[in-house]
Amino acid sequence: MRIALGIEYDGTDFCGWQRLKTDASVQASVERALSKVAAHPVEISCAGRTDAGVHGRCQVVHFDTEARRDMRGWMLGVSSNLPDSVAVLWAQPVAAEFHARYAARSRRYRYHILNRPVRAALDARYVTWERLPLDAELMHKAAQGLCGEHDFSAFRALSCQAAHPRRTVLEVSVRREGEQLFVDIEANAFLHHMVRNIVGSLLLIGRGEKPVGWMAELLAGCDRHLAGPTAPASGLTFLGPRYPVHWGLPAEVCLPEPRLIEVAS
Repeated sequence: MRIALGIEYDGTDFCGWQRLKTDASVQASVERALSKVAAHPVEISCAGRTDAGVHGRCQVVHFDTEARRDMRGWMLGVSSNLPDSVAVLWAQPVAAEFHARYAARSRRYRYHILNRPVRAALDARYVTWERLPLDAELMHKAAQGLCGEHDFSAFRALSCQAAHPRRTVLEVSVRREGEQLFVDIEANAFLHHMVRNIVGSLLLIGRGEKPVGWMAELLAGCDRHLAGPTAPASGLTFLGPRYPVHWGLPAEVCLPEPRLIEVAS
């Protein structure tokens, strides 16, 4: 039986999603909890791996098991065996052909910036603080040049192991709500540090240090050394993947309408 889970986590104290031999990872925590509930070793596959310090609003994973538990039992049983910073939001049986990574047609991230003279106290784990005033409208205008299929080498980490740098950005926006700025971006897939590198460059435009057209120049130049710095991990949250509706998953991870998107390898 194949089961899909929706998982929420605070990534601050983890080395990232991916299981490592030494450091604490979200994947290892979830697999340990699942193995206890299933009473056998369980391995999971996820929709998109996140880096150290990055959070997840609705990560989707799948696993196979012969253990018989109702979906509420999986959800509550696994959550009770997880650290306080990780929780299972839902559990649902899926077809044997479903794969959390390969069935996803897009992925969504949000970068949260606190833009005020004083640093964060209550929300310090989940935002990036920028004390200088930012022009969200200029940042939004600059970001629109990223939409479509492009070579994103200018925003690719040197350690990225993706087979190629071409990705399709479906939508990107920058909006302000009082002292908060939100950068939302949806793409078919992402390169290592791609969102944080994009935000690092947008911040320079928001401060007035670079013109609006600079983002398009960076994209065309394909040179990571010319782009802005990598923004801190704390402000980044993986909102979750999107799947075709025929998989029958909760609405929060379903495509709002049919889209034809090529999945990057």
